Parts: sequence; structure tokens; C-alpha cells
Amino acid sequence: MNAGTKFAIGAVLIVGSVGYLMASGVKQTGQYFLTPSELSQKIAVDPSFYNVGMKVGARVVSGSVTRDMAAQTLRFQVTDGGARYAVVYHGLPPDTFNDSVEVVVEGRLHKDGVIYATNVLAKCGSRYEAVPKA
Repeated sequence: MNAGTKFAIGAVLIVGSVGYLMASGVKQTGQYFLTPSELSQKIAVDPSFYNVGMKVGARVVSGSVTRDMAAQTLRFQVTDGGARYAVVYHGLPPDTFNDSVEVVVEGRLHKDGVIYATNVLAKCGSRYEAVPKA
């Protein structure tokens, strides 16, 4: 076997191994990204989908935000216009979080219909402007 053949076999083994490791790593750490309507359809089809790590992208329902500063708990509801889910988050919300902002909630949906979030990301405006002087 000449040196070129050995090099080609070694390169194929290395590239194949790296590709396998990347694919298995993405599969293990990947999370679903769903809208509330897609989540409700997924639950209807597959009831075992509860308590699975996922991301839900939606808009905060205006007037649904309650904060417990002592316990650092944030409760709110998210919707895409079709379905609505309650969210409970323990921790400090992002600075851009407010009523009716678009959010991405990472967490798990429990059988009580509440998403217990481990992370909340709020969409920030495309540009910030100073508050007008009165």
C-alpha cells in the first residue's frame, strides 16, 4: 500500500469520526422550537411530549405579567393568536422584557399545562430612542 492510499484512508476515518461526533452532539443537545399552536398540536398527537426540553417562540399576553420580587418569580402567558400557555420563570427577566414583547421561552411543559422556563429571551427593538423630554 503506498503513502497516498494510507493518507486517504486516514483522512476518511478522521472526517467520518468528526462528523459522527458532531451529529450525535447536536442530536443530544438539540431542542424543539415551536409556536404555541404547534405545541398544542404536538401534545394532541403525542401525549408523551410532556416534560421534554423545548423552546417556544411567542408574544407575551398583555396584562398577564405578574412578578414576585421576593421569590424572583415571573409569571406570564404567551400566545401566537391560536393557543395560549402559562409560563413560570424563576430568576431575573431580561431588561427588554415587558408586556406584549416577543419572547423565546426555554423549558419544559408539564402536565398541568404550564411551561416551567429555565431561560427567557426577549426580543429587543431594532433601535433604541431616548425618552422625549416633557
